Amino acid sequence: MTEYVVVIEQDGDAWGAYVPDLPGCVAAGASREEVTRLIADAVPLHVASLQAHGDAVPTPTATGTTTVQVA
Repeated sequence: MTEYVVVIEQDGDAWGAYVPDLPGCVAAGASREEVTRLIADAVPLHVASLQAHGDAVPTPTATGTTTVQVA
């Protein structure tokens, strides 16, 4: 099973998500729960579209477990 890192961001009342290793794979929603569900649906569809068009499916390289504190 292949796993891709998802970045989720909030801007006011809106939420967005994107997959750094899959350019163009994005989702937007009204809540964190909604955008999480939508991006989870979008990733396999994005990969299937790449495959259907004969494009290479990027290998996951992003990691997302590190944070940095700024004073």
